[in-house]
Amino acid sequence: MALFRTVSWHEPPMLIEGERVLLRMPQMSDFAAWSALREQSRPFLTPWEPTWPPYDLTRGSFRRRMRRYARDVREDIAYPFLVFSAADRTLLGGVSLSNVRRGVTQTASLGYWMGAPHAGKGFMGAAVRTLLPFAHTTLGLRRIEAACLPHNTPSIRLLEGAGFRREGYGREYLCINGLWQDHLLYARLAGDPIGPARGLDTPSLVPFESGKELSGDA
Repeated sequence: MALFRTVSWHEPPMLIEGERVLLRMPQMSDFAAWSALREQSRPFLTPWEPTWPPYDLTRGSFRRRMRRYARDVREDIAYPFLVFSAADRTLLGGVSLSNVRRGVTQTASLGYWMGAPHAGKGFMGAAVRTLLPFAHTTLGLRRIEAACLPHNTPSIRLLEGAGFRREGYGREYLCINGLWQDHLLYARLAGDPIGPARGLDTPSLVPFESGKELSGDA
């Protein structure tokens, strides 16, 4: 938990390294690649996400997003990351820990999205497995929660493969694609096994150097 209490958003962003993917906090310079991938993936993502505002992919909206991210990290509310291929630094998608609750709960919510060209290749499973040690050890979170639509079979497989257990069913839990929809509710504890490594190494935390900027964003 102390890590992000001492790292300013204006210092080099944190990079979490795995074997297949790299997770990096977003920067304003990521706008072009982020907006291009999101626009390219719009039909693919629409059924699984809240309705996008008309201005969502504009530079001004992205700048506001960066300000919100900075505030959230500073206040220990959320930790957003962009997902890149470790092999060629291609932008793949995004993963985040949000709604961080401290005190007697020590809990956060997991969210993620994958660009259409990269879906179904195991990258998001790798990203979630890479993020979990950071969440449980560095941030000291005891419990990570997640929710997915009952018919989202790939997401169910991803969560269960990463050691999440189904705990319940939320009626009209989130407004997705303009409709209040039921969700399956999942969670994992710090002591739960992450699941088969599937070729992933142990993630490591290293400072990101702005002179070695990754191409793209999520």
